[in-house]
Amino acid sequence: SDRDEEAPAWESLSEDKKKEMDLKMAVYAAQIDRMDQGIGKIVEAIKDKGQLDNTLILFLSDNGACAESGPFGFDRRKNGLPPGGGDSYMSYGLSWSNASNTPYRRYKHMVHEGGVATPLIAHWPGRIKDKGGLRKQAGHVIDLMPTCIELANAKYPAEYKGKKILPPEGKSLVPAFYSKTVQERTIFFEHEGNKAVREGKWKLVAKNKGKWELYDLEADRTETNDLIEELPQKAKELISLWNTWAQKVGVKEP
Repeated sequence: SDRDEEAPAWESLSEDKKKEMDLKMAVYAAQIDRMDQGIGKIVEAIKDKGQLDNTLILFLSDNGACAESGPFGFDRRKNGLPPGGGDSYMSYGLSWSNASNTPYRRYKHMVHEGGVATPLIAHWPGRIKDKGGLRKQAGHVIDLMPTCIELANAKYPAEYKGKKILPPEGKSLVPAFYSKTVQERTIFFEHEGNKAVREGKWKLVAKNKGKWELYDLEADRTETNDLIEELPQKAKELISLWNTWAQKVGVKEP
């Protein structure tokens, strides 16, 4: 990620620090293994009921590795308890987050690709025939509700207990299941002052209170070549779109 993030090189660590950080990653990897085993048990239970082909399973990873608590994270174990148990409480910090998010920039909480890029796997043997197929079109977690509504032949209510409610912002991903294109739209982000707008291949993004940056994600998914000085008009258009959206949804910047 960025050079100013202070993630030290592995070779610069003492042997004790290497052992500590190696153990933290081992515990993290073990958690992922346990999660995989748990998902496998759920899938087996669905299969045993003869419903696997008729069940849509959506799996997506979290939105970027967490860089909280400095280069080495925190360790709040008490009384020498081993890590990983129900009584341990620790994090692996910015340095492992930097490695985990490679090649994307920045981390969870932020809206550069390191904080928003996540793969989505859709498994539905009875309906999705393109087994192992890839879709490169951008989606968003806000699309999951419209997807489920369409598949359930349901209708999202216009009001609840006499009060009007806002319609879903997302678009159904069902067309992607059948090798079709999901409806194009502009996607907006804001979290703790970090903000972005994505329109087609263009992404305008800013770290909290930082300057806007402009990237062509088709050519530069790693957000390393800022084009805002070269394409000021495109940046101006996207800034206007973001400001209009922010006013619409009531964004309050810190």
